[in-house]
Amino acid sequence: MKSEKNECKATIESMTLIADHIRKVASKLDTGSVTLLVKCIMDSRKIFLMGAGRSGLAAKAFAMRLMHLGFNVYVVGETTTPAVGQEDLVIGVSGSGETPSIANLGGIAKKIGSKLAVITSNIDSTLGSISDIVVIIPGRPKEDIIYEDYQERRMMGYPQLAPLGTIFEISALVFLDAVVSELMVRTGASEAELKKRHTVFE
Repeated sequence: MKSEKNECKATIESMTLIADHIRKVASKLDTGSVTLLVKCIMDSRKIFLMGAGRSGLAAKAFAMRLMHLGFNVYVVGETTTPAVGQEDLVIGVSGSGETPSIANLGGIAKKIGSKLAVITSNIDSTLGSISDIVVIIPGRPKEDIIYEDYQERRMMGYPQLAPLGTIFEISALVFLDAVVSELMVRTGASEAELKKRHTVFE
């Protein structure tokens, strides 16, 4: 049993550090940008979510909850997604803010005249510079990424939180779920109402 606990030490350490990181993100959130994001969601005719890879999965999870709340929401790239209009809101999820496909789509959204919001770690990115609303969700520190070896990172004081963009992706997912809670309060929606819109095809 003792050896099993030792083998899982990295798992417990990573969970603890991820939880600590999310607490820090929550304490440093710019409430002004979050308030503006919530207001735009409430006021928009249609809402579009976009993201690539695991960030895209976080965006899809948020889109699903917005659907449960009764919003007119779509995921960019799906075959049934309609055209974006001037009264619509496009929300991108991108840690770097430089993912080519998402940055290009953000530029198109701006040309159309729709509102553009981005959840990112990089305010100085392409998406950060063109968006109307920028919510900063810090990812892994650059110093952590320099040291490729796990033990080397620990010795230098940069313990491994999780590989690649995991820290941003999980933090973004938690943030967006927290926005759902805010929207439930503002709309007066109950969990029972959300459940009515949940798919029965499972």
